[in-house]
Amino acid sequence: MKQLIAFFLALASTPLGLAAGSQKEADRIKDAGVVLKEILNIPDDIPKDLLDRAECVIVLPSVKKFAIGIGGDYGRGVMVCRTGEHFTGPWGVPAMYALEGGNFGFQLGGQATDFVLLVMNPRGAESLMGSKIKLGADAAAAAGPKGRTTAASTDIAMRAEILSYSRSRGLFAGVSLEGSTLRPDNGANEKVYGRRLTAKQILREGRASAPAAAHLLDAELQKASPKNRSDPKSLQ
Repeated sequence: MKQLIAFFLALASTPLGLAAGSQKEADRIKDAGVVLKEILNIPDDIPKDLLDRAECVIVLPSVKKFAIGIGGDYGRGVMVCRTGEHFTGPWGVPAMYALEGGNFGFQLGGQATDFVLLVMNPRGAESLMGSKIKLGADAAAAAGPKGRTTAASTDIAMRAEILSYSRSRGLFAGVSLEGSTLRPDNGANEKVYGRRLTAKQILREGRASAPAAAHLLDAELQKASPKNRSDPKSLQ
């Protein structure tokens, strides 16, 4: 009898748990929009010509380090890509992503840190939509240069598939995340969209509509970089 009562209590609480989970992910999307807006308003921010050549942007608000056992690092956020077959359309619907492992926690000094990553070519974007990738091994990654503009021929921008930036204690800088892993957060995506969808279905196949929480994030991206200015040959 006690087991039966416990079963029905658990069943009754499930919708509340799902609702709480959905709200948590919605707050994470909103936070990503706030972080991106604040970073794009920094005078010495992400170079516009690099943002204009990015196919996707990843925003990870408040990444933290926890001293559990030998230590654990994790971050949760969103990835947004330009739409269209060759990433030439407007910015699309966000997919939830997770950043894990590596040694970035030591660079953060135990502080919550915001990250913005630029995905600079279709190959990097497609690899991120498949499964977990290790930065520096599965995808070439580098600390992003700062400033309003940077030469299009900058070696770091030409070679890297992913450029990463961080903001901690009010300081904004390029930061290396080599050794860390990025993966689609499938559980969070299910909470946001109410059904199981892969990152590719969300980002490339138009199988989901943007949640209300993504309004600020989308508005900031559309305002900051409405057009993809990559070399057309690099997008084919």
